[in-house]
Amino acid sequence: MSYDIIVVGSGPGGYVTAIRASQLGLKTAIVERESLGGICLNWGCIPTKALLKSANVYEYLQHAADYGITVKDHSADFGAMIKRSRDVASGMSNGIQFLMKKNKIDVIKGSGVIGAGKTVEVTDEAGAKTVYTAAKGIIIATGARSRELPNLPQDGTKIIGYRQAMTLPTQPKKLVVVGSGAIGVEFAYFYNAIGTEVTIVEYLPNIVPVEDEEVSKQLEKSFKKAGVNIMTNASVESVDTSGKGCVVTIKTEKGEEKIECDVVLSAVGIQANIENIGLETVGIVTDKGRILVNEYYQTNIPGYYAIGDVVPGPALAHVASAEGIICVEKIAGHHPEPLNYGNIPGCTYCSPEVASVGMTEKAAKEAGYEIKVGKFPFSASGKASAAGAKDGFVKLIFDAKYGELLGGHLIGANVTEMVAELVAVRKLETTGEELIKTVHPHPTMSEAIMEAAAAAYGEVIHL
Repeated sequence: MSYDIIVVGSGPGGYVTAIRASQLGLKTAIVERESLGGICLNWGCIPTKALLKSANVYEYLQHAADYGITVKDHSADFGAMIKRSRDVASGMSNGIQFLMKKNKIDVIKGSGVIGAGKTVEVTDEAGAKTVYTAAKGIIIATGARSRELPNLPQDGTKIIGYRQAMTLPTQPKKLVVVGSGAIGVEFAYFYNAIGTEVTIVEYLPNIVPVEDEEVSKQLEKSFKKAGVNIMTNASVESVDTSGKGCVVTIKTEKGEEKIECDVVLSAVGIQANIENIGLETVGIVTDKGRILVNEYYQTNIPGYYAIGDVVPGPALAHVASAEGIICVEKIAGHHPEPLNYGNIPGCTYCSPEVASVGMTEKAAKEAGYEIKVGKFPFSASGKASAAGAKDGFVKLIFDAKYGELLGGHLIGANVTEMVAELVAVRKLETTGEELIKTVHPHPTMSEAIMEAAAAAYGEVIHL
């Protein structure tokens, strides 16, 4: 039962790492206690996007007349939407199973606990224990789960996390969403789009608080237009679940307010899965609930590595995948470039979508840069007008001295498909003037990137 590499956890960090290890000629095994693909494929990234697509289609039908189409009868079948989402997730998980076989990776089903001597003890469903050894290293990729607040304990029925939010037996008439990060606003959009009365409660002054302030304000404007009730500078003090539904007590700047709803969704972040996996036994150091690693994901104990949501940094699927590849390439004797955490794109898939990379305008100013800012609204885009998707804009922030793109912030239809251009621009250290001279196809939404760059330099054509 000996391997070169054993990966504990099969999310987008774990399974990508295992495949790259196999490609590098390392005998590899992956340990998974639930479904291959982890939270992302089974309860996060993929099934939520399936739900959001159902909401998109429903909205199209509601506004079909705007496109010259008459639709007489349509309704949102909540159960069918949930089933489609689960079927999509199941199909993706089966796809990972195929990739494991294709790359000759052994899948070990059960709960893994790391031990001394680069060993992993796996307990299967029957309770049988087997010890496996990794000659070159163990990579911990156990991911994270929904974080619980002391005054917002999840019971799985009335106070729920994201897993229950995508498998509710019936559509709630009223929903309170606590937290307005990516998870919170995506579910708020989905439920509002199909007819649920939604209230978002955000502790900070703006929703999607990690985004540029102008993006946050535009999303709030779009959400309010769609009928979402938004409460910022507010906090949930308690939830009374003794009755048929919930009574939520919310502290605001004007005093306490009570809201009645069927379900409360707690979307206040995540907590790393580092308990009961043997860290203390081996002596691996943690801080603030995360495993400490170097730039190649080596822990303080030689032969033990960690990637993804269990280490400091953005808890994003694409980050976990990138970290895993760097980690295993280093183990294999290659010389990978450490990950630049300043050039990680973030995407939120509500409607309008939000995507960003690099510094916000506020952060760039606080860092002492003299900046040029260019902004181009989709209301001036021919493609956006033709598509009926004029909400939003592209905002680019350049260093005035050298022309470096410091940050890019997008809100609008399909902008999550556009942000990779800005990531490449920053990676290749392309200047704003070079971006202006890069010919973009017409008509496309992506032209707005070129136009925003031109706006920063006083050369914008269509505005």
